[in-house]
Amino acid sequence: MVLTKEELVSALLGEVRILNHLLSKTGDDQLAYRPSEKQRSTVELLQYLSVMPGIHLRAIVEGKFDIEPWKTAWTNGLANARTMDFDGLKSAIAAQEAEVAELLAPLTDTDLQAEIDLFGKASRAVAIIRLVLNHYVAYRMQFFLYLKASGREELGTLNLWRGSDTF
Repeated sequence: MVLTKEELVSALLGEVRILNHLLSKTGDDQLAYRPSEKQRSTVELLQYLSVMPGIHLRAIVEGKFDIEPWKTAWTNGLANARTMDFDGLKSAIAAQEAEVAELLAPLTDTDLQAEIDLFGKASRAVAIIRLVLNHYVAYRMQFFLYLKASGREELGTLNLWRGSDTF
C-alpha cells in the first residue's frame, strides 16, 4: 500500500480538523447562503458532511454494497441531521475524529488491500480515498467558497489547506 494505515487515518483526521476550523469561522448569518436556487445552502452542505463519512466508511469496512441499507442509512442520517441546529452539526462533525479512528481501527493492512465492489472494484484503501477522503476535500472546498461568498472575505489559503489563520 502506498499509504500506511496510520497515514490514511491521519489524512482523514486532518480533513475533520480543517472542517472544524472552518466551522469556527462560520456565523449564523452564513448558514442560509445558497449560491443559486438549485444548489445546497451552507447548512444543507453541513448536514451532508455530518453524515457522509460514517455512511461511506461503514460500507467500505463491511466490504459489500447493498443498495437498500445504503439508501436507508442516507435517508435516516440526513433526516437526523436536518433536526440539528448549528451547534449539533458542529458536534456531529467533531465526533467524526473518534468515528473514523474507531471504524478503521480493526482493519489490517491485508483488510485494506482486499478488493471490494462499491461503485466499482477497488481495494478498501482506494475506496476510502475515493469515497471519503476525496469527498472531504471537495466538500470542504465548497464550504470554504460558500463562507467566502457569504461575507468571510478574510479567509485565505491557510484556512482552507492548513486549517489555521497563520503558520
